[in-house]
Amino acid sequence: MIEAKNVSLQYPDGTLALRKINLSVKMREIVYITGPSGSGKTSLLKLLMGIEFPTAGTLKVLGQTLNEREMKKIRWLRTLMGPVFQDFRLVKGRTALENVMLGMRFLDLSLEEMKSRAQEALFKVGLEHKADALVENLSWGEGQRVSIARAVARKPAIILADEPTGNLDKENAQNILELLAAASRECNAAVIITTHATHLIDESKGRIIRLRKGSMERADA
Repeated sequence: MIEAKNVSLQYPDGTLALRKINLSVKMREIVYITGPSGSGKTSLLKLLMGIEFPTAGTLKVLGQTLNEREMKKIRWLRTLMGPVFQDFRLVKGRTALENVMLGMRFLDLSLEEMKSRAQEALFKVGLEHKADALVENLSWGEGQRVSIARAVARKPAIILADEPTGNLDKENAQNILELLAAASRECNAAVIITTHATHLIDESKGRIIRLRKGSMERADA
């Protein structure tokens, strides 16, 4: 599903964000990417989403090589991904239900199907009672769950979550990680999670990859 071979990423200013990353991720696998700030966690997610491209090495996602010459195919790949952004990227002035539906706007779905999927996803994250609430009136944790519902409603092959436990207490952070694990099972999706909260990770449910200064400290790939 995901194959990275000697992948490096150097930004135009000369910053070497990632160095010779080798990684293999299978369907329904949960992988936690950990490391201090500046270790390359977010840069790795950007590569997987086709926002950035390797400056060395080969990266394949769902069999497709990611490079700037394949933008049409990369746009198609993104329809198979469910991103969970650190800042949520919810649209103010819209309800929780509308925000989840907006995540499906580029999929070939009817309005009825989008609404049905959105309602189901909100139910899965325990927010069916907040479907008609404006997102600016939700708590931080509720906003986080809406962003997860938006990703899950797409029924993606890959879920990419950037620091989904940030600014949450231990109980809510654990709930978020369990929601993502459940999404992996329900969608048959690979889930890649960047997180600082290593103390919350249940290694029986996933694999840990540690980054430091752009290099992998340990990988079981």
